[in-house]
Amino acid sequence: MTKTTFESASELMGKEGLKVGPSDWMEISQERINQFAEATGDHQWIHVDEEKAKMSPFGGTIAHGYLTLSLAAKLMPEIIEVKGLKMGINYGTEKTRFITPVKSGAKVRGRGEFVEIKEVPGGYQSTMRVTIEIEGEEKPACVVDTISRYYP
Repeated sequence: MTKTTFESASELMGKEGLKVGPSDWMEISQERINQFAEATGDHQWIHVDEEKAKMSPFGGTIAHGYLTLSLAAKLMPEIIEVKGLKMGINYGTEKTRFITPVKSGAKVRGRGEFVEIKEVPGGYQSTMRVTIEIEGEEKPACVVDTISRYYP
């Protein structure tokens, strides 16, 4: 894991193009997929029916796209830290793409690249392109522009 640390939110200014990460690899277990299905009510067979999914083009169950997307919230703190904050919030996302399905048992990790940094009332806003990679796969699972706000 490679974490980039900023002592203050103002240090983010001008960092467009800076690449951060990667995070550690984490396994996407069937148990995690099932828990996500329970939490969201999305029990589509390709995610939770291991026997039926063996007959699919993927050869087994795959993680929900939104499960993969939600991992950005776990992986980002592993690759970036901004100190001296009263509060940091997730402000939203843009340009989300699910490129390669994540098979049950696969390992993923995150990398980031600052796309835009700007001042907003009371703080700073960062848009980071997060790429969630799959171990052993050429193409990533997900690419998303995440928007964070930092309030010193």
